Amino acid sequence: MNILLLGSGGREHAFAHFINKSSLCTQLFIAPGNAGTATCGENIVLDLNDFDAVWDFCSTHNIKLVVPGNEDPLVAGITDFIEGKAKETNREIAVAGPSKFGAQLEGSKDFSKAFMMDAGIPTAAYKTFTAENVHEGSDFIDTLEPPFVLKADGLAAGKGVIITEDKDEAKAVLKEMILEQKFGKSSAKVVIEEFLKGIEISVFVVSDGSDYKILGSAKDYKRIGEGDTGLNTGGMGAISPVPFADATFMQKVEDRIVKPTLDALRNSGNPYKGFLFLGLMNNEGEPQVIEYNVRMGDPETEAIFPRLKTDMVSMLMGIAHGNLANIDFELDSRCAATVFVVSEGYPGSIQKGKKMIIGIETIENTQYIFHAGVKLEGMDLLTNGGRVSAVTVLEDTLELAITRAQKLASEVKFEGAIFRRDIGLDLLKYGN
Repeated sequence: MNILLLGSGGREHAFAHFINKSSLCTQLFIAPGNAGTATCGENIVLDLNDFDAVWDFCSTHNIKLVVPGNEDPLVAGITDFIEGKAKETNREIAVAGPSKFGAQLEGSKDFSKAFMMDAGIPTAAYKTFTAENVHEGSDFIDTLEPPFVLKADGLAAGKGVIITEDKDEAKAVLKEMILEQKFGKSSAKVVIEEFLKGIEISVFVVSDGSDYKILGSAKDYKRIGEGDTGLNTGGMGAISPVPFADATFMQKVEDRIVKPTLDALRNSGNPYKGFLFLGLMNNEGEPQVIEYNVRMGDPETEAIFPRLKTDMVSMLMGIAHGNLANIDFELDSRCAATVFVVSEGYPGSIQKGKKMIIGIETIENTQYIFHAGVKLEGMDLLTNGGRVSAVTVLEDTLELAITRAQKLASEVKFEGAIFRRDIGLDLLKYGN
C-alpha cells in the first residue's frame, strides 16, 4: 500500500525506516521529511496545515494510510478531516492518529487536567487562570510550596512550561504569560499546578479504540548540559526500557492510568486511536501523570522503535482499522541507548550548513543513525537545525549500550558537534 508520513524530525526518520522495511509498504511519501527520510521514501512539499492539499495528495497518489508524526496536525483535526472526506467520497484512506477530541489531551493542558480529575487518574493538584482572574492566580501560588509549575494551556513547541523556585518570579511569569502573551494564544489560559517529586519516566501505548498494547518505557534527557544542567532542549537522548520500571510499577501504570484513560475516552463516545505518550513521575514506586502527548516522543521513538519486533505497518493498520488484538506484538528484551548529536549553541543561536561526515555505516538490529536537522545538497550532508542526528545502539546490558552509543555519537562529525556523555549513567544504579 502507499503511505503518507507527516513530519520532518528524527522521530519521522525512525518511523520511515521501519515503515519502509515492511513488506506491506509499496511506496512511502514523507511531508516534508529530511535527508534521512529521503533514504526510506520520497520527500514531498506539503503544507500540513492545508488539509485540502493533504487530501488532494492522498487522492491522487492512492494513499491508503496517513501517519501524523507530530502533534500539530492532530490537534488541528486532521484525522477527523481525512476520515470524513474518505467516507464522503467512499475511499479507503485511514489515519493512525486520534480524533481532534482525543488530541485535546495534548492540545489543552486545562482539558487534560480536568479529564484526569474526572477519571480519577493520579496527577498534581491544579487550577487554571485567564486574564479575567489572573490576580487569583497569584493567591493560588501563595498556597503552594516551591518549586512552582506554570503551563501554557495550548501548544507552545515544547517551551510553554515554566518551573521556578521563586514565588515572586512565578507571579511575574504568570502575568507575562497571560497579559503579555509570552507564548501567544497558547498562554491565554495558564495552568498552575503543584510540583510532583520523583524521577520522570515515559510510557508509550498504542490503541485502536477498543484494544491497546503497551509499547514500553523510556527515559528522556532534556537538559543541554551533563548532570542535567543548563537549558531545556527537545531531548538530548533516551534509554529504553527504564530499569526501575519493573513489572510491579508497570502494572500500576496500566491499572491506574492506561485503562482509566482509554475507558473514559471510550465511554465519552470518543474512542482513542493512535499513540498515547504518558509523561509520568515515579514517586517512590507510585506513578503520577505529568502530562499526556498524543504521538510518539522524540528522542524516545529512536530508542523504542529499534526494540519493536512487530511489523510497523501491521501495527499502524491495526491502530487505524481497530484490529490490534490480532497483531502479534513483541519487544526486544535488549537495552537501547540513544544519544543526540546537536549543533553548538543549541538550544539558542546556532549556525546551519556545516558539512557532516558519518564515520560508520548503520548496521541493522544493533545500531542506527536517525537524522533530524539534516539536509542534502548535491552529495553532501549538511546540518540544518539544532538537533542534528540521533544514534541508537541495542545491547544485552545497559552499560554496554551506553558505551557503544557514545562511541557511535563520536562518529557523527561536523564543526561544532556536541553531545552529552552521561546519557543513561544515572540509571546504572538500578541494574542492567
